Amino acid sequence: MQYGVFIPNATNGYIISTGSPQYRPSFAHNLAITQEAEKQGLDFVLSMMKHHGIPGSSDFWGSCLESFTLMSALASHTERLQLFPSVTTLATHPVLAARMVATIDEISQGRCGLNIVTGWNKPEYESMGLWPGDDYFDKRYTYAAEYVQVLRTLWSEGNADFRGEHFTLTDCDVRPKPLHDVPIVCAGQSPKGQRFTAEHGDRNFIMAERSQVASIASGVKEFGRQAGRDVGTFALYCVIAEETDAEAERLCRHILDHADTEAISLMLGGAALDTNQDGTSAQLLASLARPADEGNMAFLSLPVIKGSYESVARQFDEIAATTRIDGALLTWPDFVDGVTKFGERVKPLLTTAAQPAA
Repeated sequence: MQYGVFIPNATNGYIISTGSPQYRPSFAHNLAITQEAEKQGLDFVLSMMKHHGIPGSSDFWGSCLESFTLMSALASHTERLQLFPSVTTLATHPVLAARMVATIDEISQGRCGLNIVTGWNKPEYESMGLWPGDDYFDKRYTYAAEYVQVLRTLWSEGNADFRGEHFTLTDCDVRPKPLHDVPIVCAGQSPKGQRFTAEHGDRNFIMAERSQVASIASGVKEFGRQAGRDVGTFALYCVIAEETDAEAERLCRHILDHADTEAISLMLGGAALDTNQDGTSAQLLASLARPADEGNMAFLSLPVIKGSYESVARQFDEIAATTRIDGALLTWPDFVDGVTKFGERVKPLLTTAAQPAA
């Protein structure tokens, strides 16, 4: 198992509540988290990209540091961690994305990957005049497949002509090329998303309850085998690890009791617009629209691994053994403190954590 950090480069990270630490994103904060992750022997960091926040008392994602710029700066302050910026395919031309990745790869000496975000959040892209129409809900993986084809062609050849449905390149030059084969990750929840990641990516990031993780991971493996590729699955979790189960439960309950219900309602409304696929991330959120379940959205639908340090370690070992996933992408209410506790108090108890090279 590998463990990475979903760094909070947007307001308040990944918790929609006023009951958790409130903060605007800053380079200093994300640098402190990233350097602590490297110190504690974690494997990678990934930053998101949002173009519009969600109104509410917590100003959720109201501010967001641009992903590529942030990761290039973090690259110059780290030595070992793998770095994954996120690209929103509707907002960033693939030639520009290819060059930015190659630049970060140069800065980091071969440690840059890329997270592909196909973009289901219609209101976010409408705010920039970039929404291509509602048929995009069903076509976005076809668009993304051509996007990745452009990226890989430029990274491998440096200069290319390309004719596709969405992109046309004529004597297009992107050099220097990356120093290594760039790993591509994507959040493919639906069968169509899983197949896209299996055919074009290297890792699939998923949000799912423990009972569903194994089936999604095996589905991605099977799609990968059909395409002659070996693709890993990484599950997302929020971690609340404290001295005792009772203290972890108290912190979790405080966050749930102060959920930003206005922001949650608006996010669920945007997710419900995606009606064209089964099992997508948007539909996962929309499925929580029942009033009794909206509290789960305080954690952005991420499963919460909570308890004492010993309990959290046992849970992760159990997840690794029963789901056969390749790793986990982690968040915390308080990131610097959370990464430190995970590294010093939880990680030594794990039997499934990859150990850094000497």
